[in-house]
Amino acid sequence: MSVGPSFGASARPVPYYRPLIMLRKATERDLPDIERVMRASLGTLGNAYYDARQVASAMTWIARPDPQIVEDRTYFVIEQDGRIVACGGWSRRGKLYAGSAAGPGEGRLLDPSKDAARVRAMFVDPRYARRGLGRAILDACEAEARLAGFRSIELMATLSGEALYAACGYEVVERTEMVLEDGVVLGGAKMAKMLA
Repeated sequence: MSVGPSFGASARPVPYYRPLIMLRKATERDLPDIERVMRASLGTLGNAYYDARQVASAMTWIARPDPQIVEDRTYFVIEQDGRIVACGGWSRRGKLYAGSAAGPGEGRLLDPSKDAARVRAMFVDPRYARRGLGRAILDACEAEARLAGFRSIELMATLSGEALYAACGYEVVERTEMVLEDGVVLGGAKMAKMLA
């Protein structure tokens, strides 16, 4: 009686490996890994849009985790098999983008009835780009901002991040520039989205 093909005595099924991916809130212990992801992202993905001087400046002045947003519990990381591979969050504070010198009023709390929440410091390790990780973080940010009473959300996009935000429904409000602490200028776009 035949029960199917014979694979021999030594044949064993090959286990299917499925990476464990988890989105969670960042903690203070994650700050070094967040900085690693920021630096990898800016140093690789930024090269297609900015020159070497701009990338070096961004690595110095933008690739700095903001402890305040982590302390506010509005910053996320995505881990794959226990390694942080993406990060990003939203904020109810006035600061619009990561790094650089603090300006007046950046630490103030926003009023959900009239202000837009901020998307902040979105970075993906280049080895994990275009796998939906950025979109997953944006979805989490938007859901939390909505629950906090915000009706709109805005961000400052680098040129390398603009396509992701556009694909997620953000529209360019203003073409602008980020002037970093050393005077280097990065082109960017202020983008916004209404929250249903």
